[in-house]
Amino acid sequence: MGEKTLTRMDLSEAVFREVGLSRNESAQLVESMLEHMSDALVRGEQVKISSFGTFSVREKSARVGRNPKTGEEVPIQPRRVLTFRPSHLMKDRVAIGNKRK
Repeated sequence: MGEKTLTRMDLSEAVFREVGLSRNESAQLVESMLEHMSDALVRGEQVKISSFGTFSVREKSARVGRNPKTGEEVPIQPRRVLTFRPSHLMKDRVAIGNKRK
């Protein structure tokens, strides 16, 4: 499996090629979109992208964990975690991609 990482610059370049905005405008568009998504998640809203998936924030309550090395019990503080649930179309695309190799 390839170790390539898709970056903001890659997204900006794709917008530049596909939409025809300048490179600077493309970068600003990508930044603006990511900022809107982040702001919505911080407010506790879901971000649903059709045919891709849903990002949401989950509240995890406090609990007791265990250090696997020593077996010592350790309290784990309550926290908010980001979750992603891929759409069925995305799951299918990834599965088909895996079968090609």
